[in-house]
Amino acid sequence: MGEQAEAVSLPHEGRVAFVTGGVSGLGFGIARALSNAGFRLALSYRNEDYRAQAEAWFRAEGREVPVFVRLDVTDRARFAEVAREIDVAFGRLDVLVNNAGVSVFGPTDTATHADYDWIMGVNFGGVANGLVALLPLVKRTGRGSHVVNVASMAAYLSGPQAGIYTASKFAVRGLTESLRTNLAPEGIGVSLLCPGLTRTNAWDSAFRRPEAFAQSGFEEVDKEALTAFGKAFELGMDPLEVGEKTLRGIEENRGLIFSHPEYAEDFREIYEASLAALPDEEAPPERLEIERLRREANRAAASGQVISLADLT
Repeated sequence: MGEQAEAVSLPHEGRVAFVTGGVSGLGFGIARALSNAGFRLALSYRNEDYRAQAEAWFRAEGREVPVFVRLDVTDRARFAEVAREIDVAFGRLDVLVNNAGVSVFGPTDTATHADYDWIMGVNFGGVANGLVALLPLVKRTGRGSHVVNVASMAAYLSGPQAGIYTASKFAVRGLTESLRTNLAPEGIGVSLLCPGLTRTNAWDSAFRRPEAFAQSGFEEVDKEALTAFGKAFELGMDPLEVGEKTLRGIEENRGLIFSHPEYAEDFREIYEASLAALPDEEAPPERLEIERLRREANRAAASGQVISLADLT
């Protein structure tokens, strides 16, 4: 008789992660990376075909099938239900990945309220809703748990066709950086994930615009032009690679996770332009002291201290 195969111990076996939009694209790449490391999963979805394809992958790999929850991330009542369902299924939540989003582009100067409400509602509101609904369970799980908010390189880089999209990602960036200092005293990590071009279907969000937000100020979607634009995504990074880099960022408790290396030129320009924009003059000692206190408070918060408004003046 052959020897029995030795059981493989996975680094995160028994831990639980929830990924919004986790059945396709980047979310599915993150979900597979987490599953490969031993996480049990809950994944949200809206498209039944994508859910079925994701389930087929887990079954083919001999993995535990995730708990699939149908969810529109703008639906706060449903998010609260999902939080209870995850609690009932697992009794804990070690990693929350707020990933679901839409990639919609158009000139900001013609945008309507519907354009703002849809893009900001999903990309920023979806993250906020996830935090409100799931942070109590993450905090109950305790030290060593982690939150990942998925933004984009658009959290740093703006463009002429991406004003509202960029605004939503800038907002996620600011929220995440602040949340990291809030949760540090509890031993809970927070990361901002900013991927670059990734091989996903994110480009086709405009084809799935909800009727409630139909009154757009952008030009009518040119399917041929948008599909041609989408071909660029075929050159993007494999979503699984982004997922693996995300997992490493979680393990190392990095506040900022960059998956793509090709942005040094952009950051150099931002740095140089920012320094050049500062007035070339002396600041009064009183203001310098306030800024010194702010920097000290930020460093203290990052090290795990609880900071109040009194620490800033």
